[in-house]
Amino acid sequence: MSTPSSHPAPEPGDATWTGAARRLLERRLPLTHLLPSRQPFFVGSWVYVFGVVAITALIWVIGSGIVLAFFGPGWFHVSGVGRFVNSIHFWSVQLFFFFVVLHLWGQYFMASWRDGRATTWLVGVVIFVVGLVTGFTGYVSQQNLDAQWIAINAKDGINATGAGSFFNVLDFGQMYGIHVMLLPITVTMLVVLHVVQVRMRGVVKPIEPQAPGGRRNAPTDVA
Repeated sequence: MSTPSSHPAPEPGDATWTGAARRLLERRLPLTHLLPSRQPFFVGSWVYVFGVVAITALIWVIGSGIVLAFFGPGWFHVSGVGRFVNSIHFWSVQLFFFFVVLHLWGQYFMASWRDGRATTWLVGVVIFVVGLVTGFTGYVSQQNLDAQWIAINAKDGINATGAGSFFNVLDFGQMYGIHVMLLPITVTMLVVLHVVQVRMRGVVKPIEPQAPGGRRNAPTDVA
């Protein structure tokens, strides 16, 4: 039988939606999960590091992109500093996609959707797809012959899908606005959601090898 002191007295405002949201976060995402001090030993594998490197590259992409957007879309064509910042932006994008693909394939072969992590896996796939569209709009926003060539060759394929009625690759203003505002915000929010999902459910354990009798070995809990 519980005593009156067994349960804390309700605080003022607990019946509001903010109180309900706070209790949900405390239950689903405690600080020990959000900011863990230790990780399981298998997290030291390079397969788990690829995602962190991809996030680091994304930070460089966003930082250099802010500088490019601040000085205008034609600045890097006429300035040595602009070309340097544009090079940082370009190679950061290449590193981002390189490590995202490694991370995606590594988690695929590890069946990382196991143990209720299907939504975490799907959000990672969506990040990759949205990243491709972001990279494409960046290419057609360069204001040079390269951008014109890519846009002219892409418009027929996009129009064939029916998306050309609202996604006009020959409209520089639309492509530039989508590239510097809508898509970066979308990618950033999805990455934050992906990291939070990993923190909530933990890192998936490696697939245990099968014992000679066909049964899987018991997982170890060494941290």
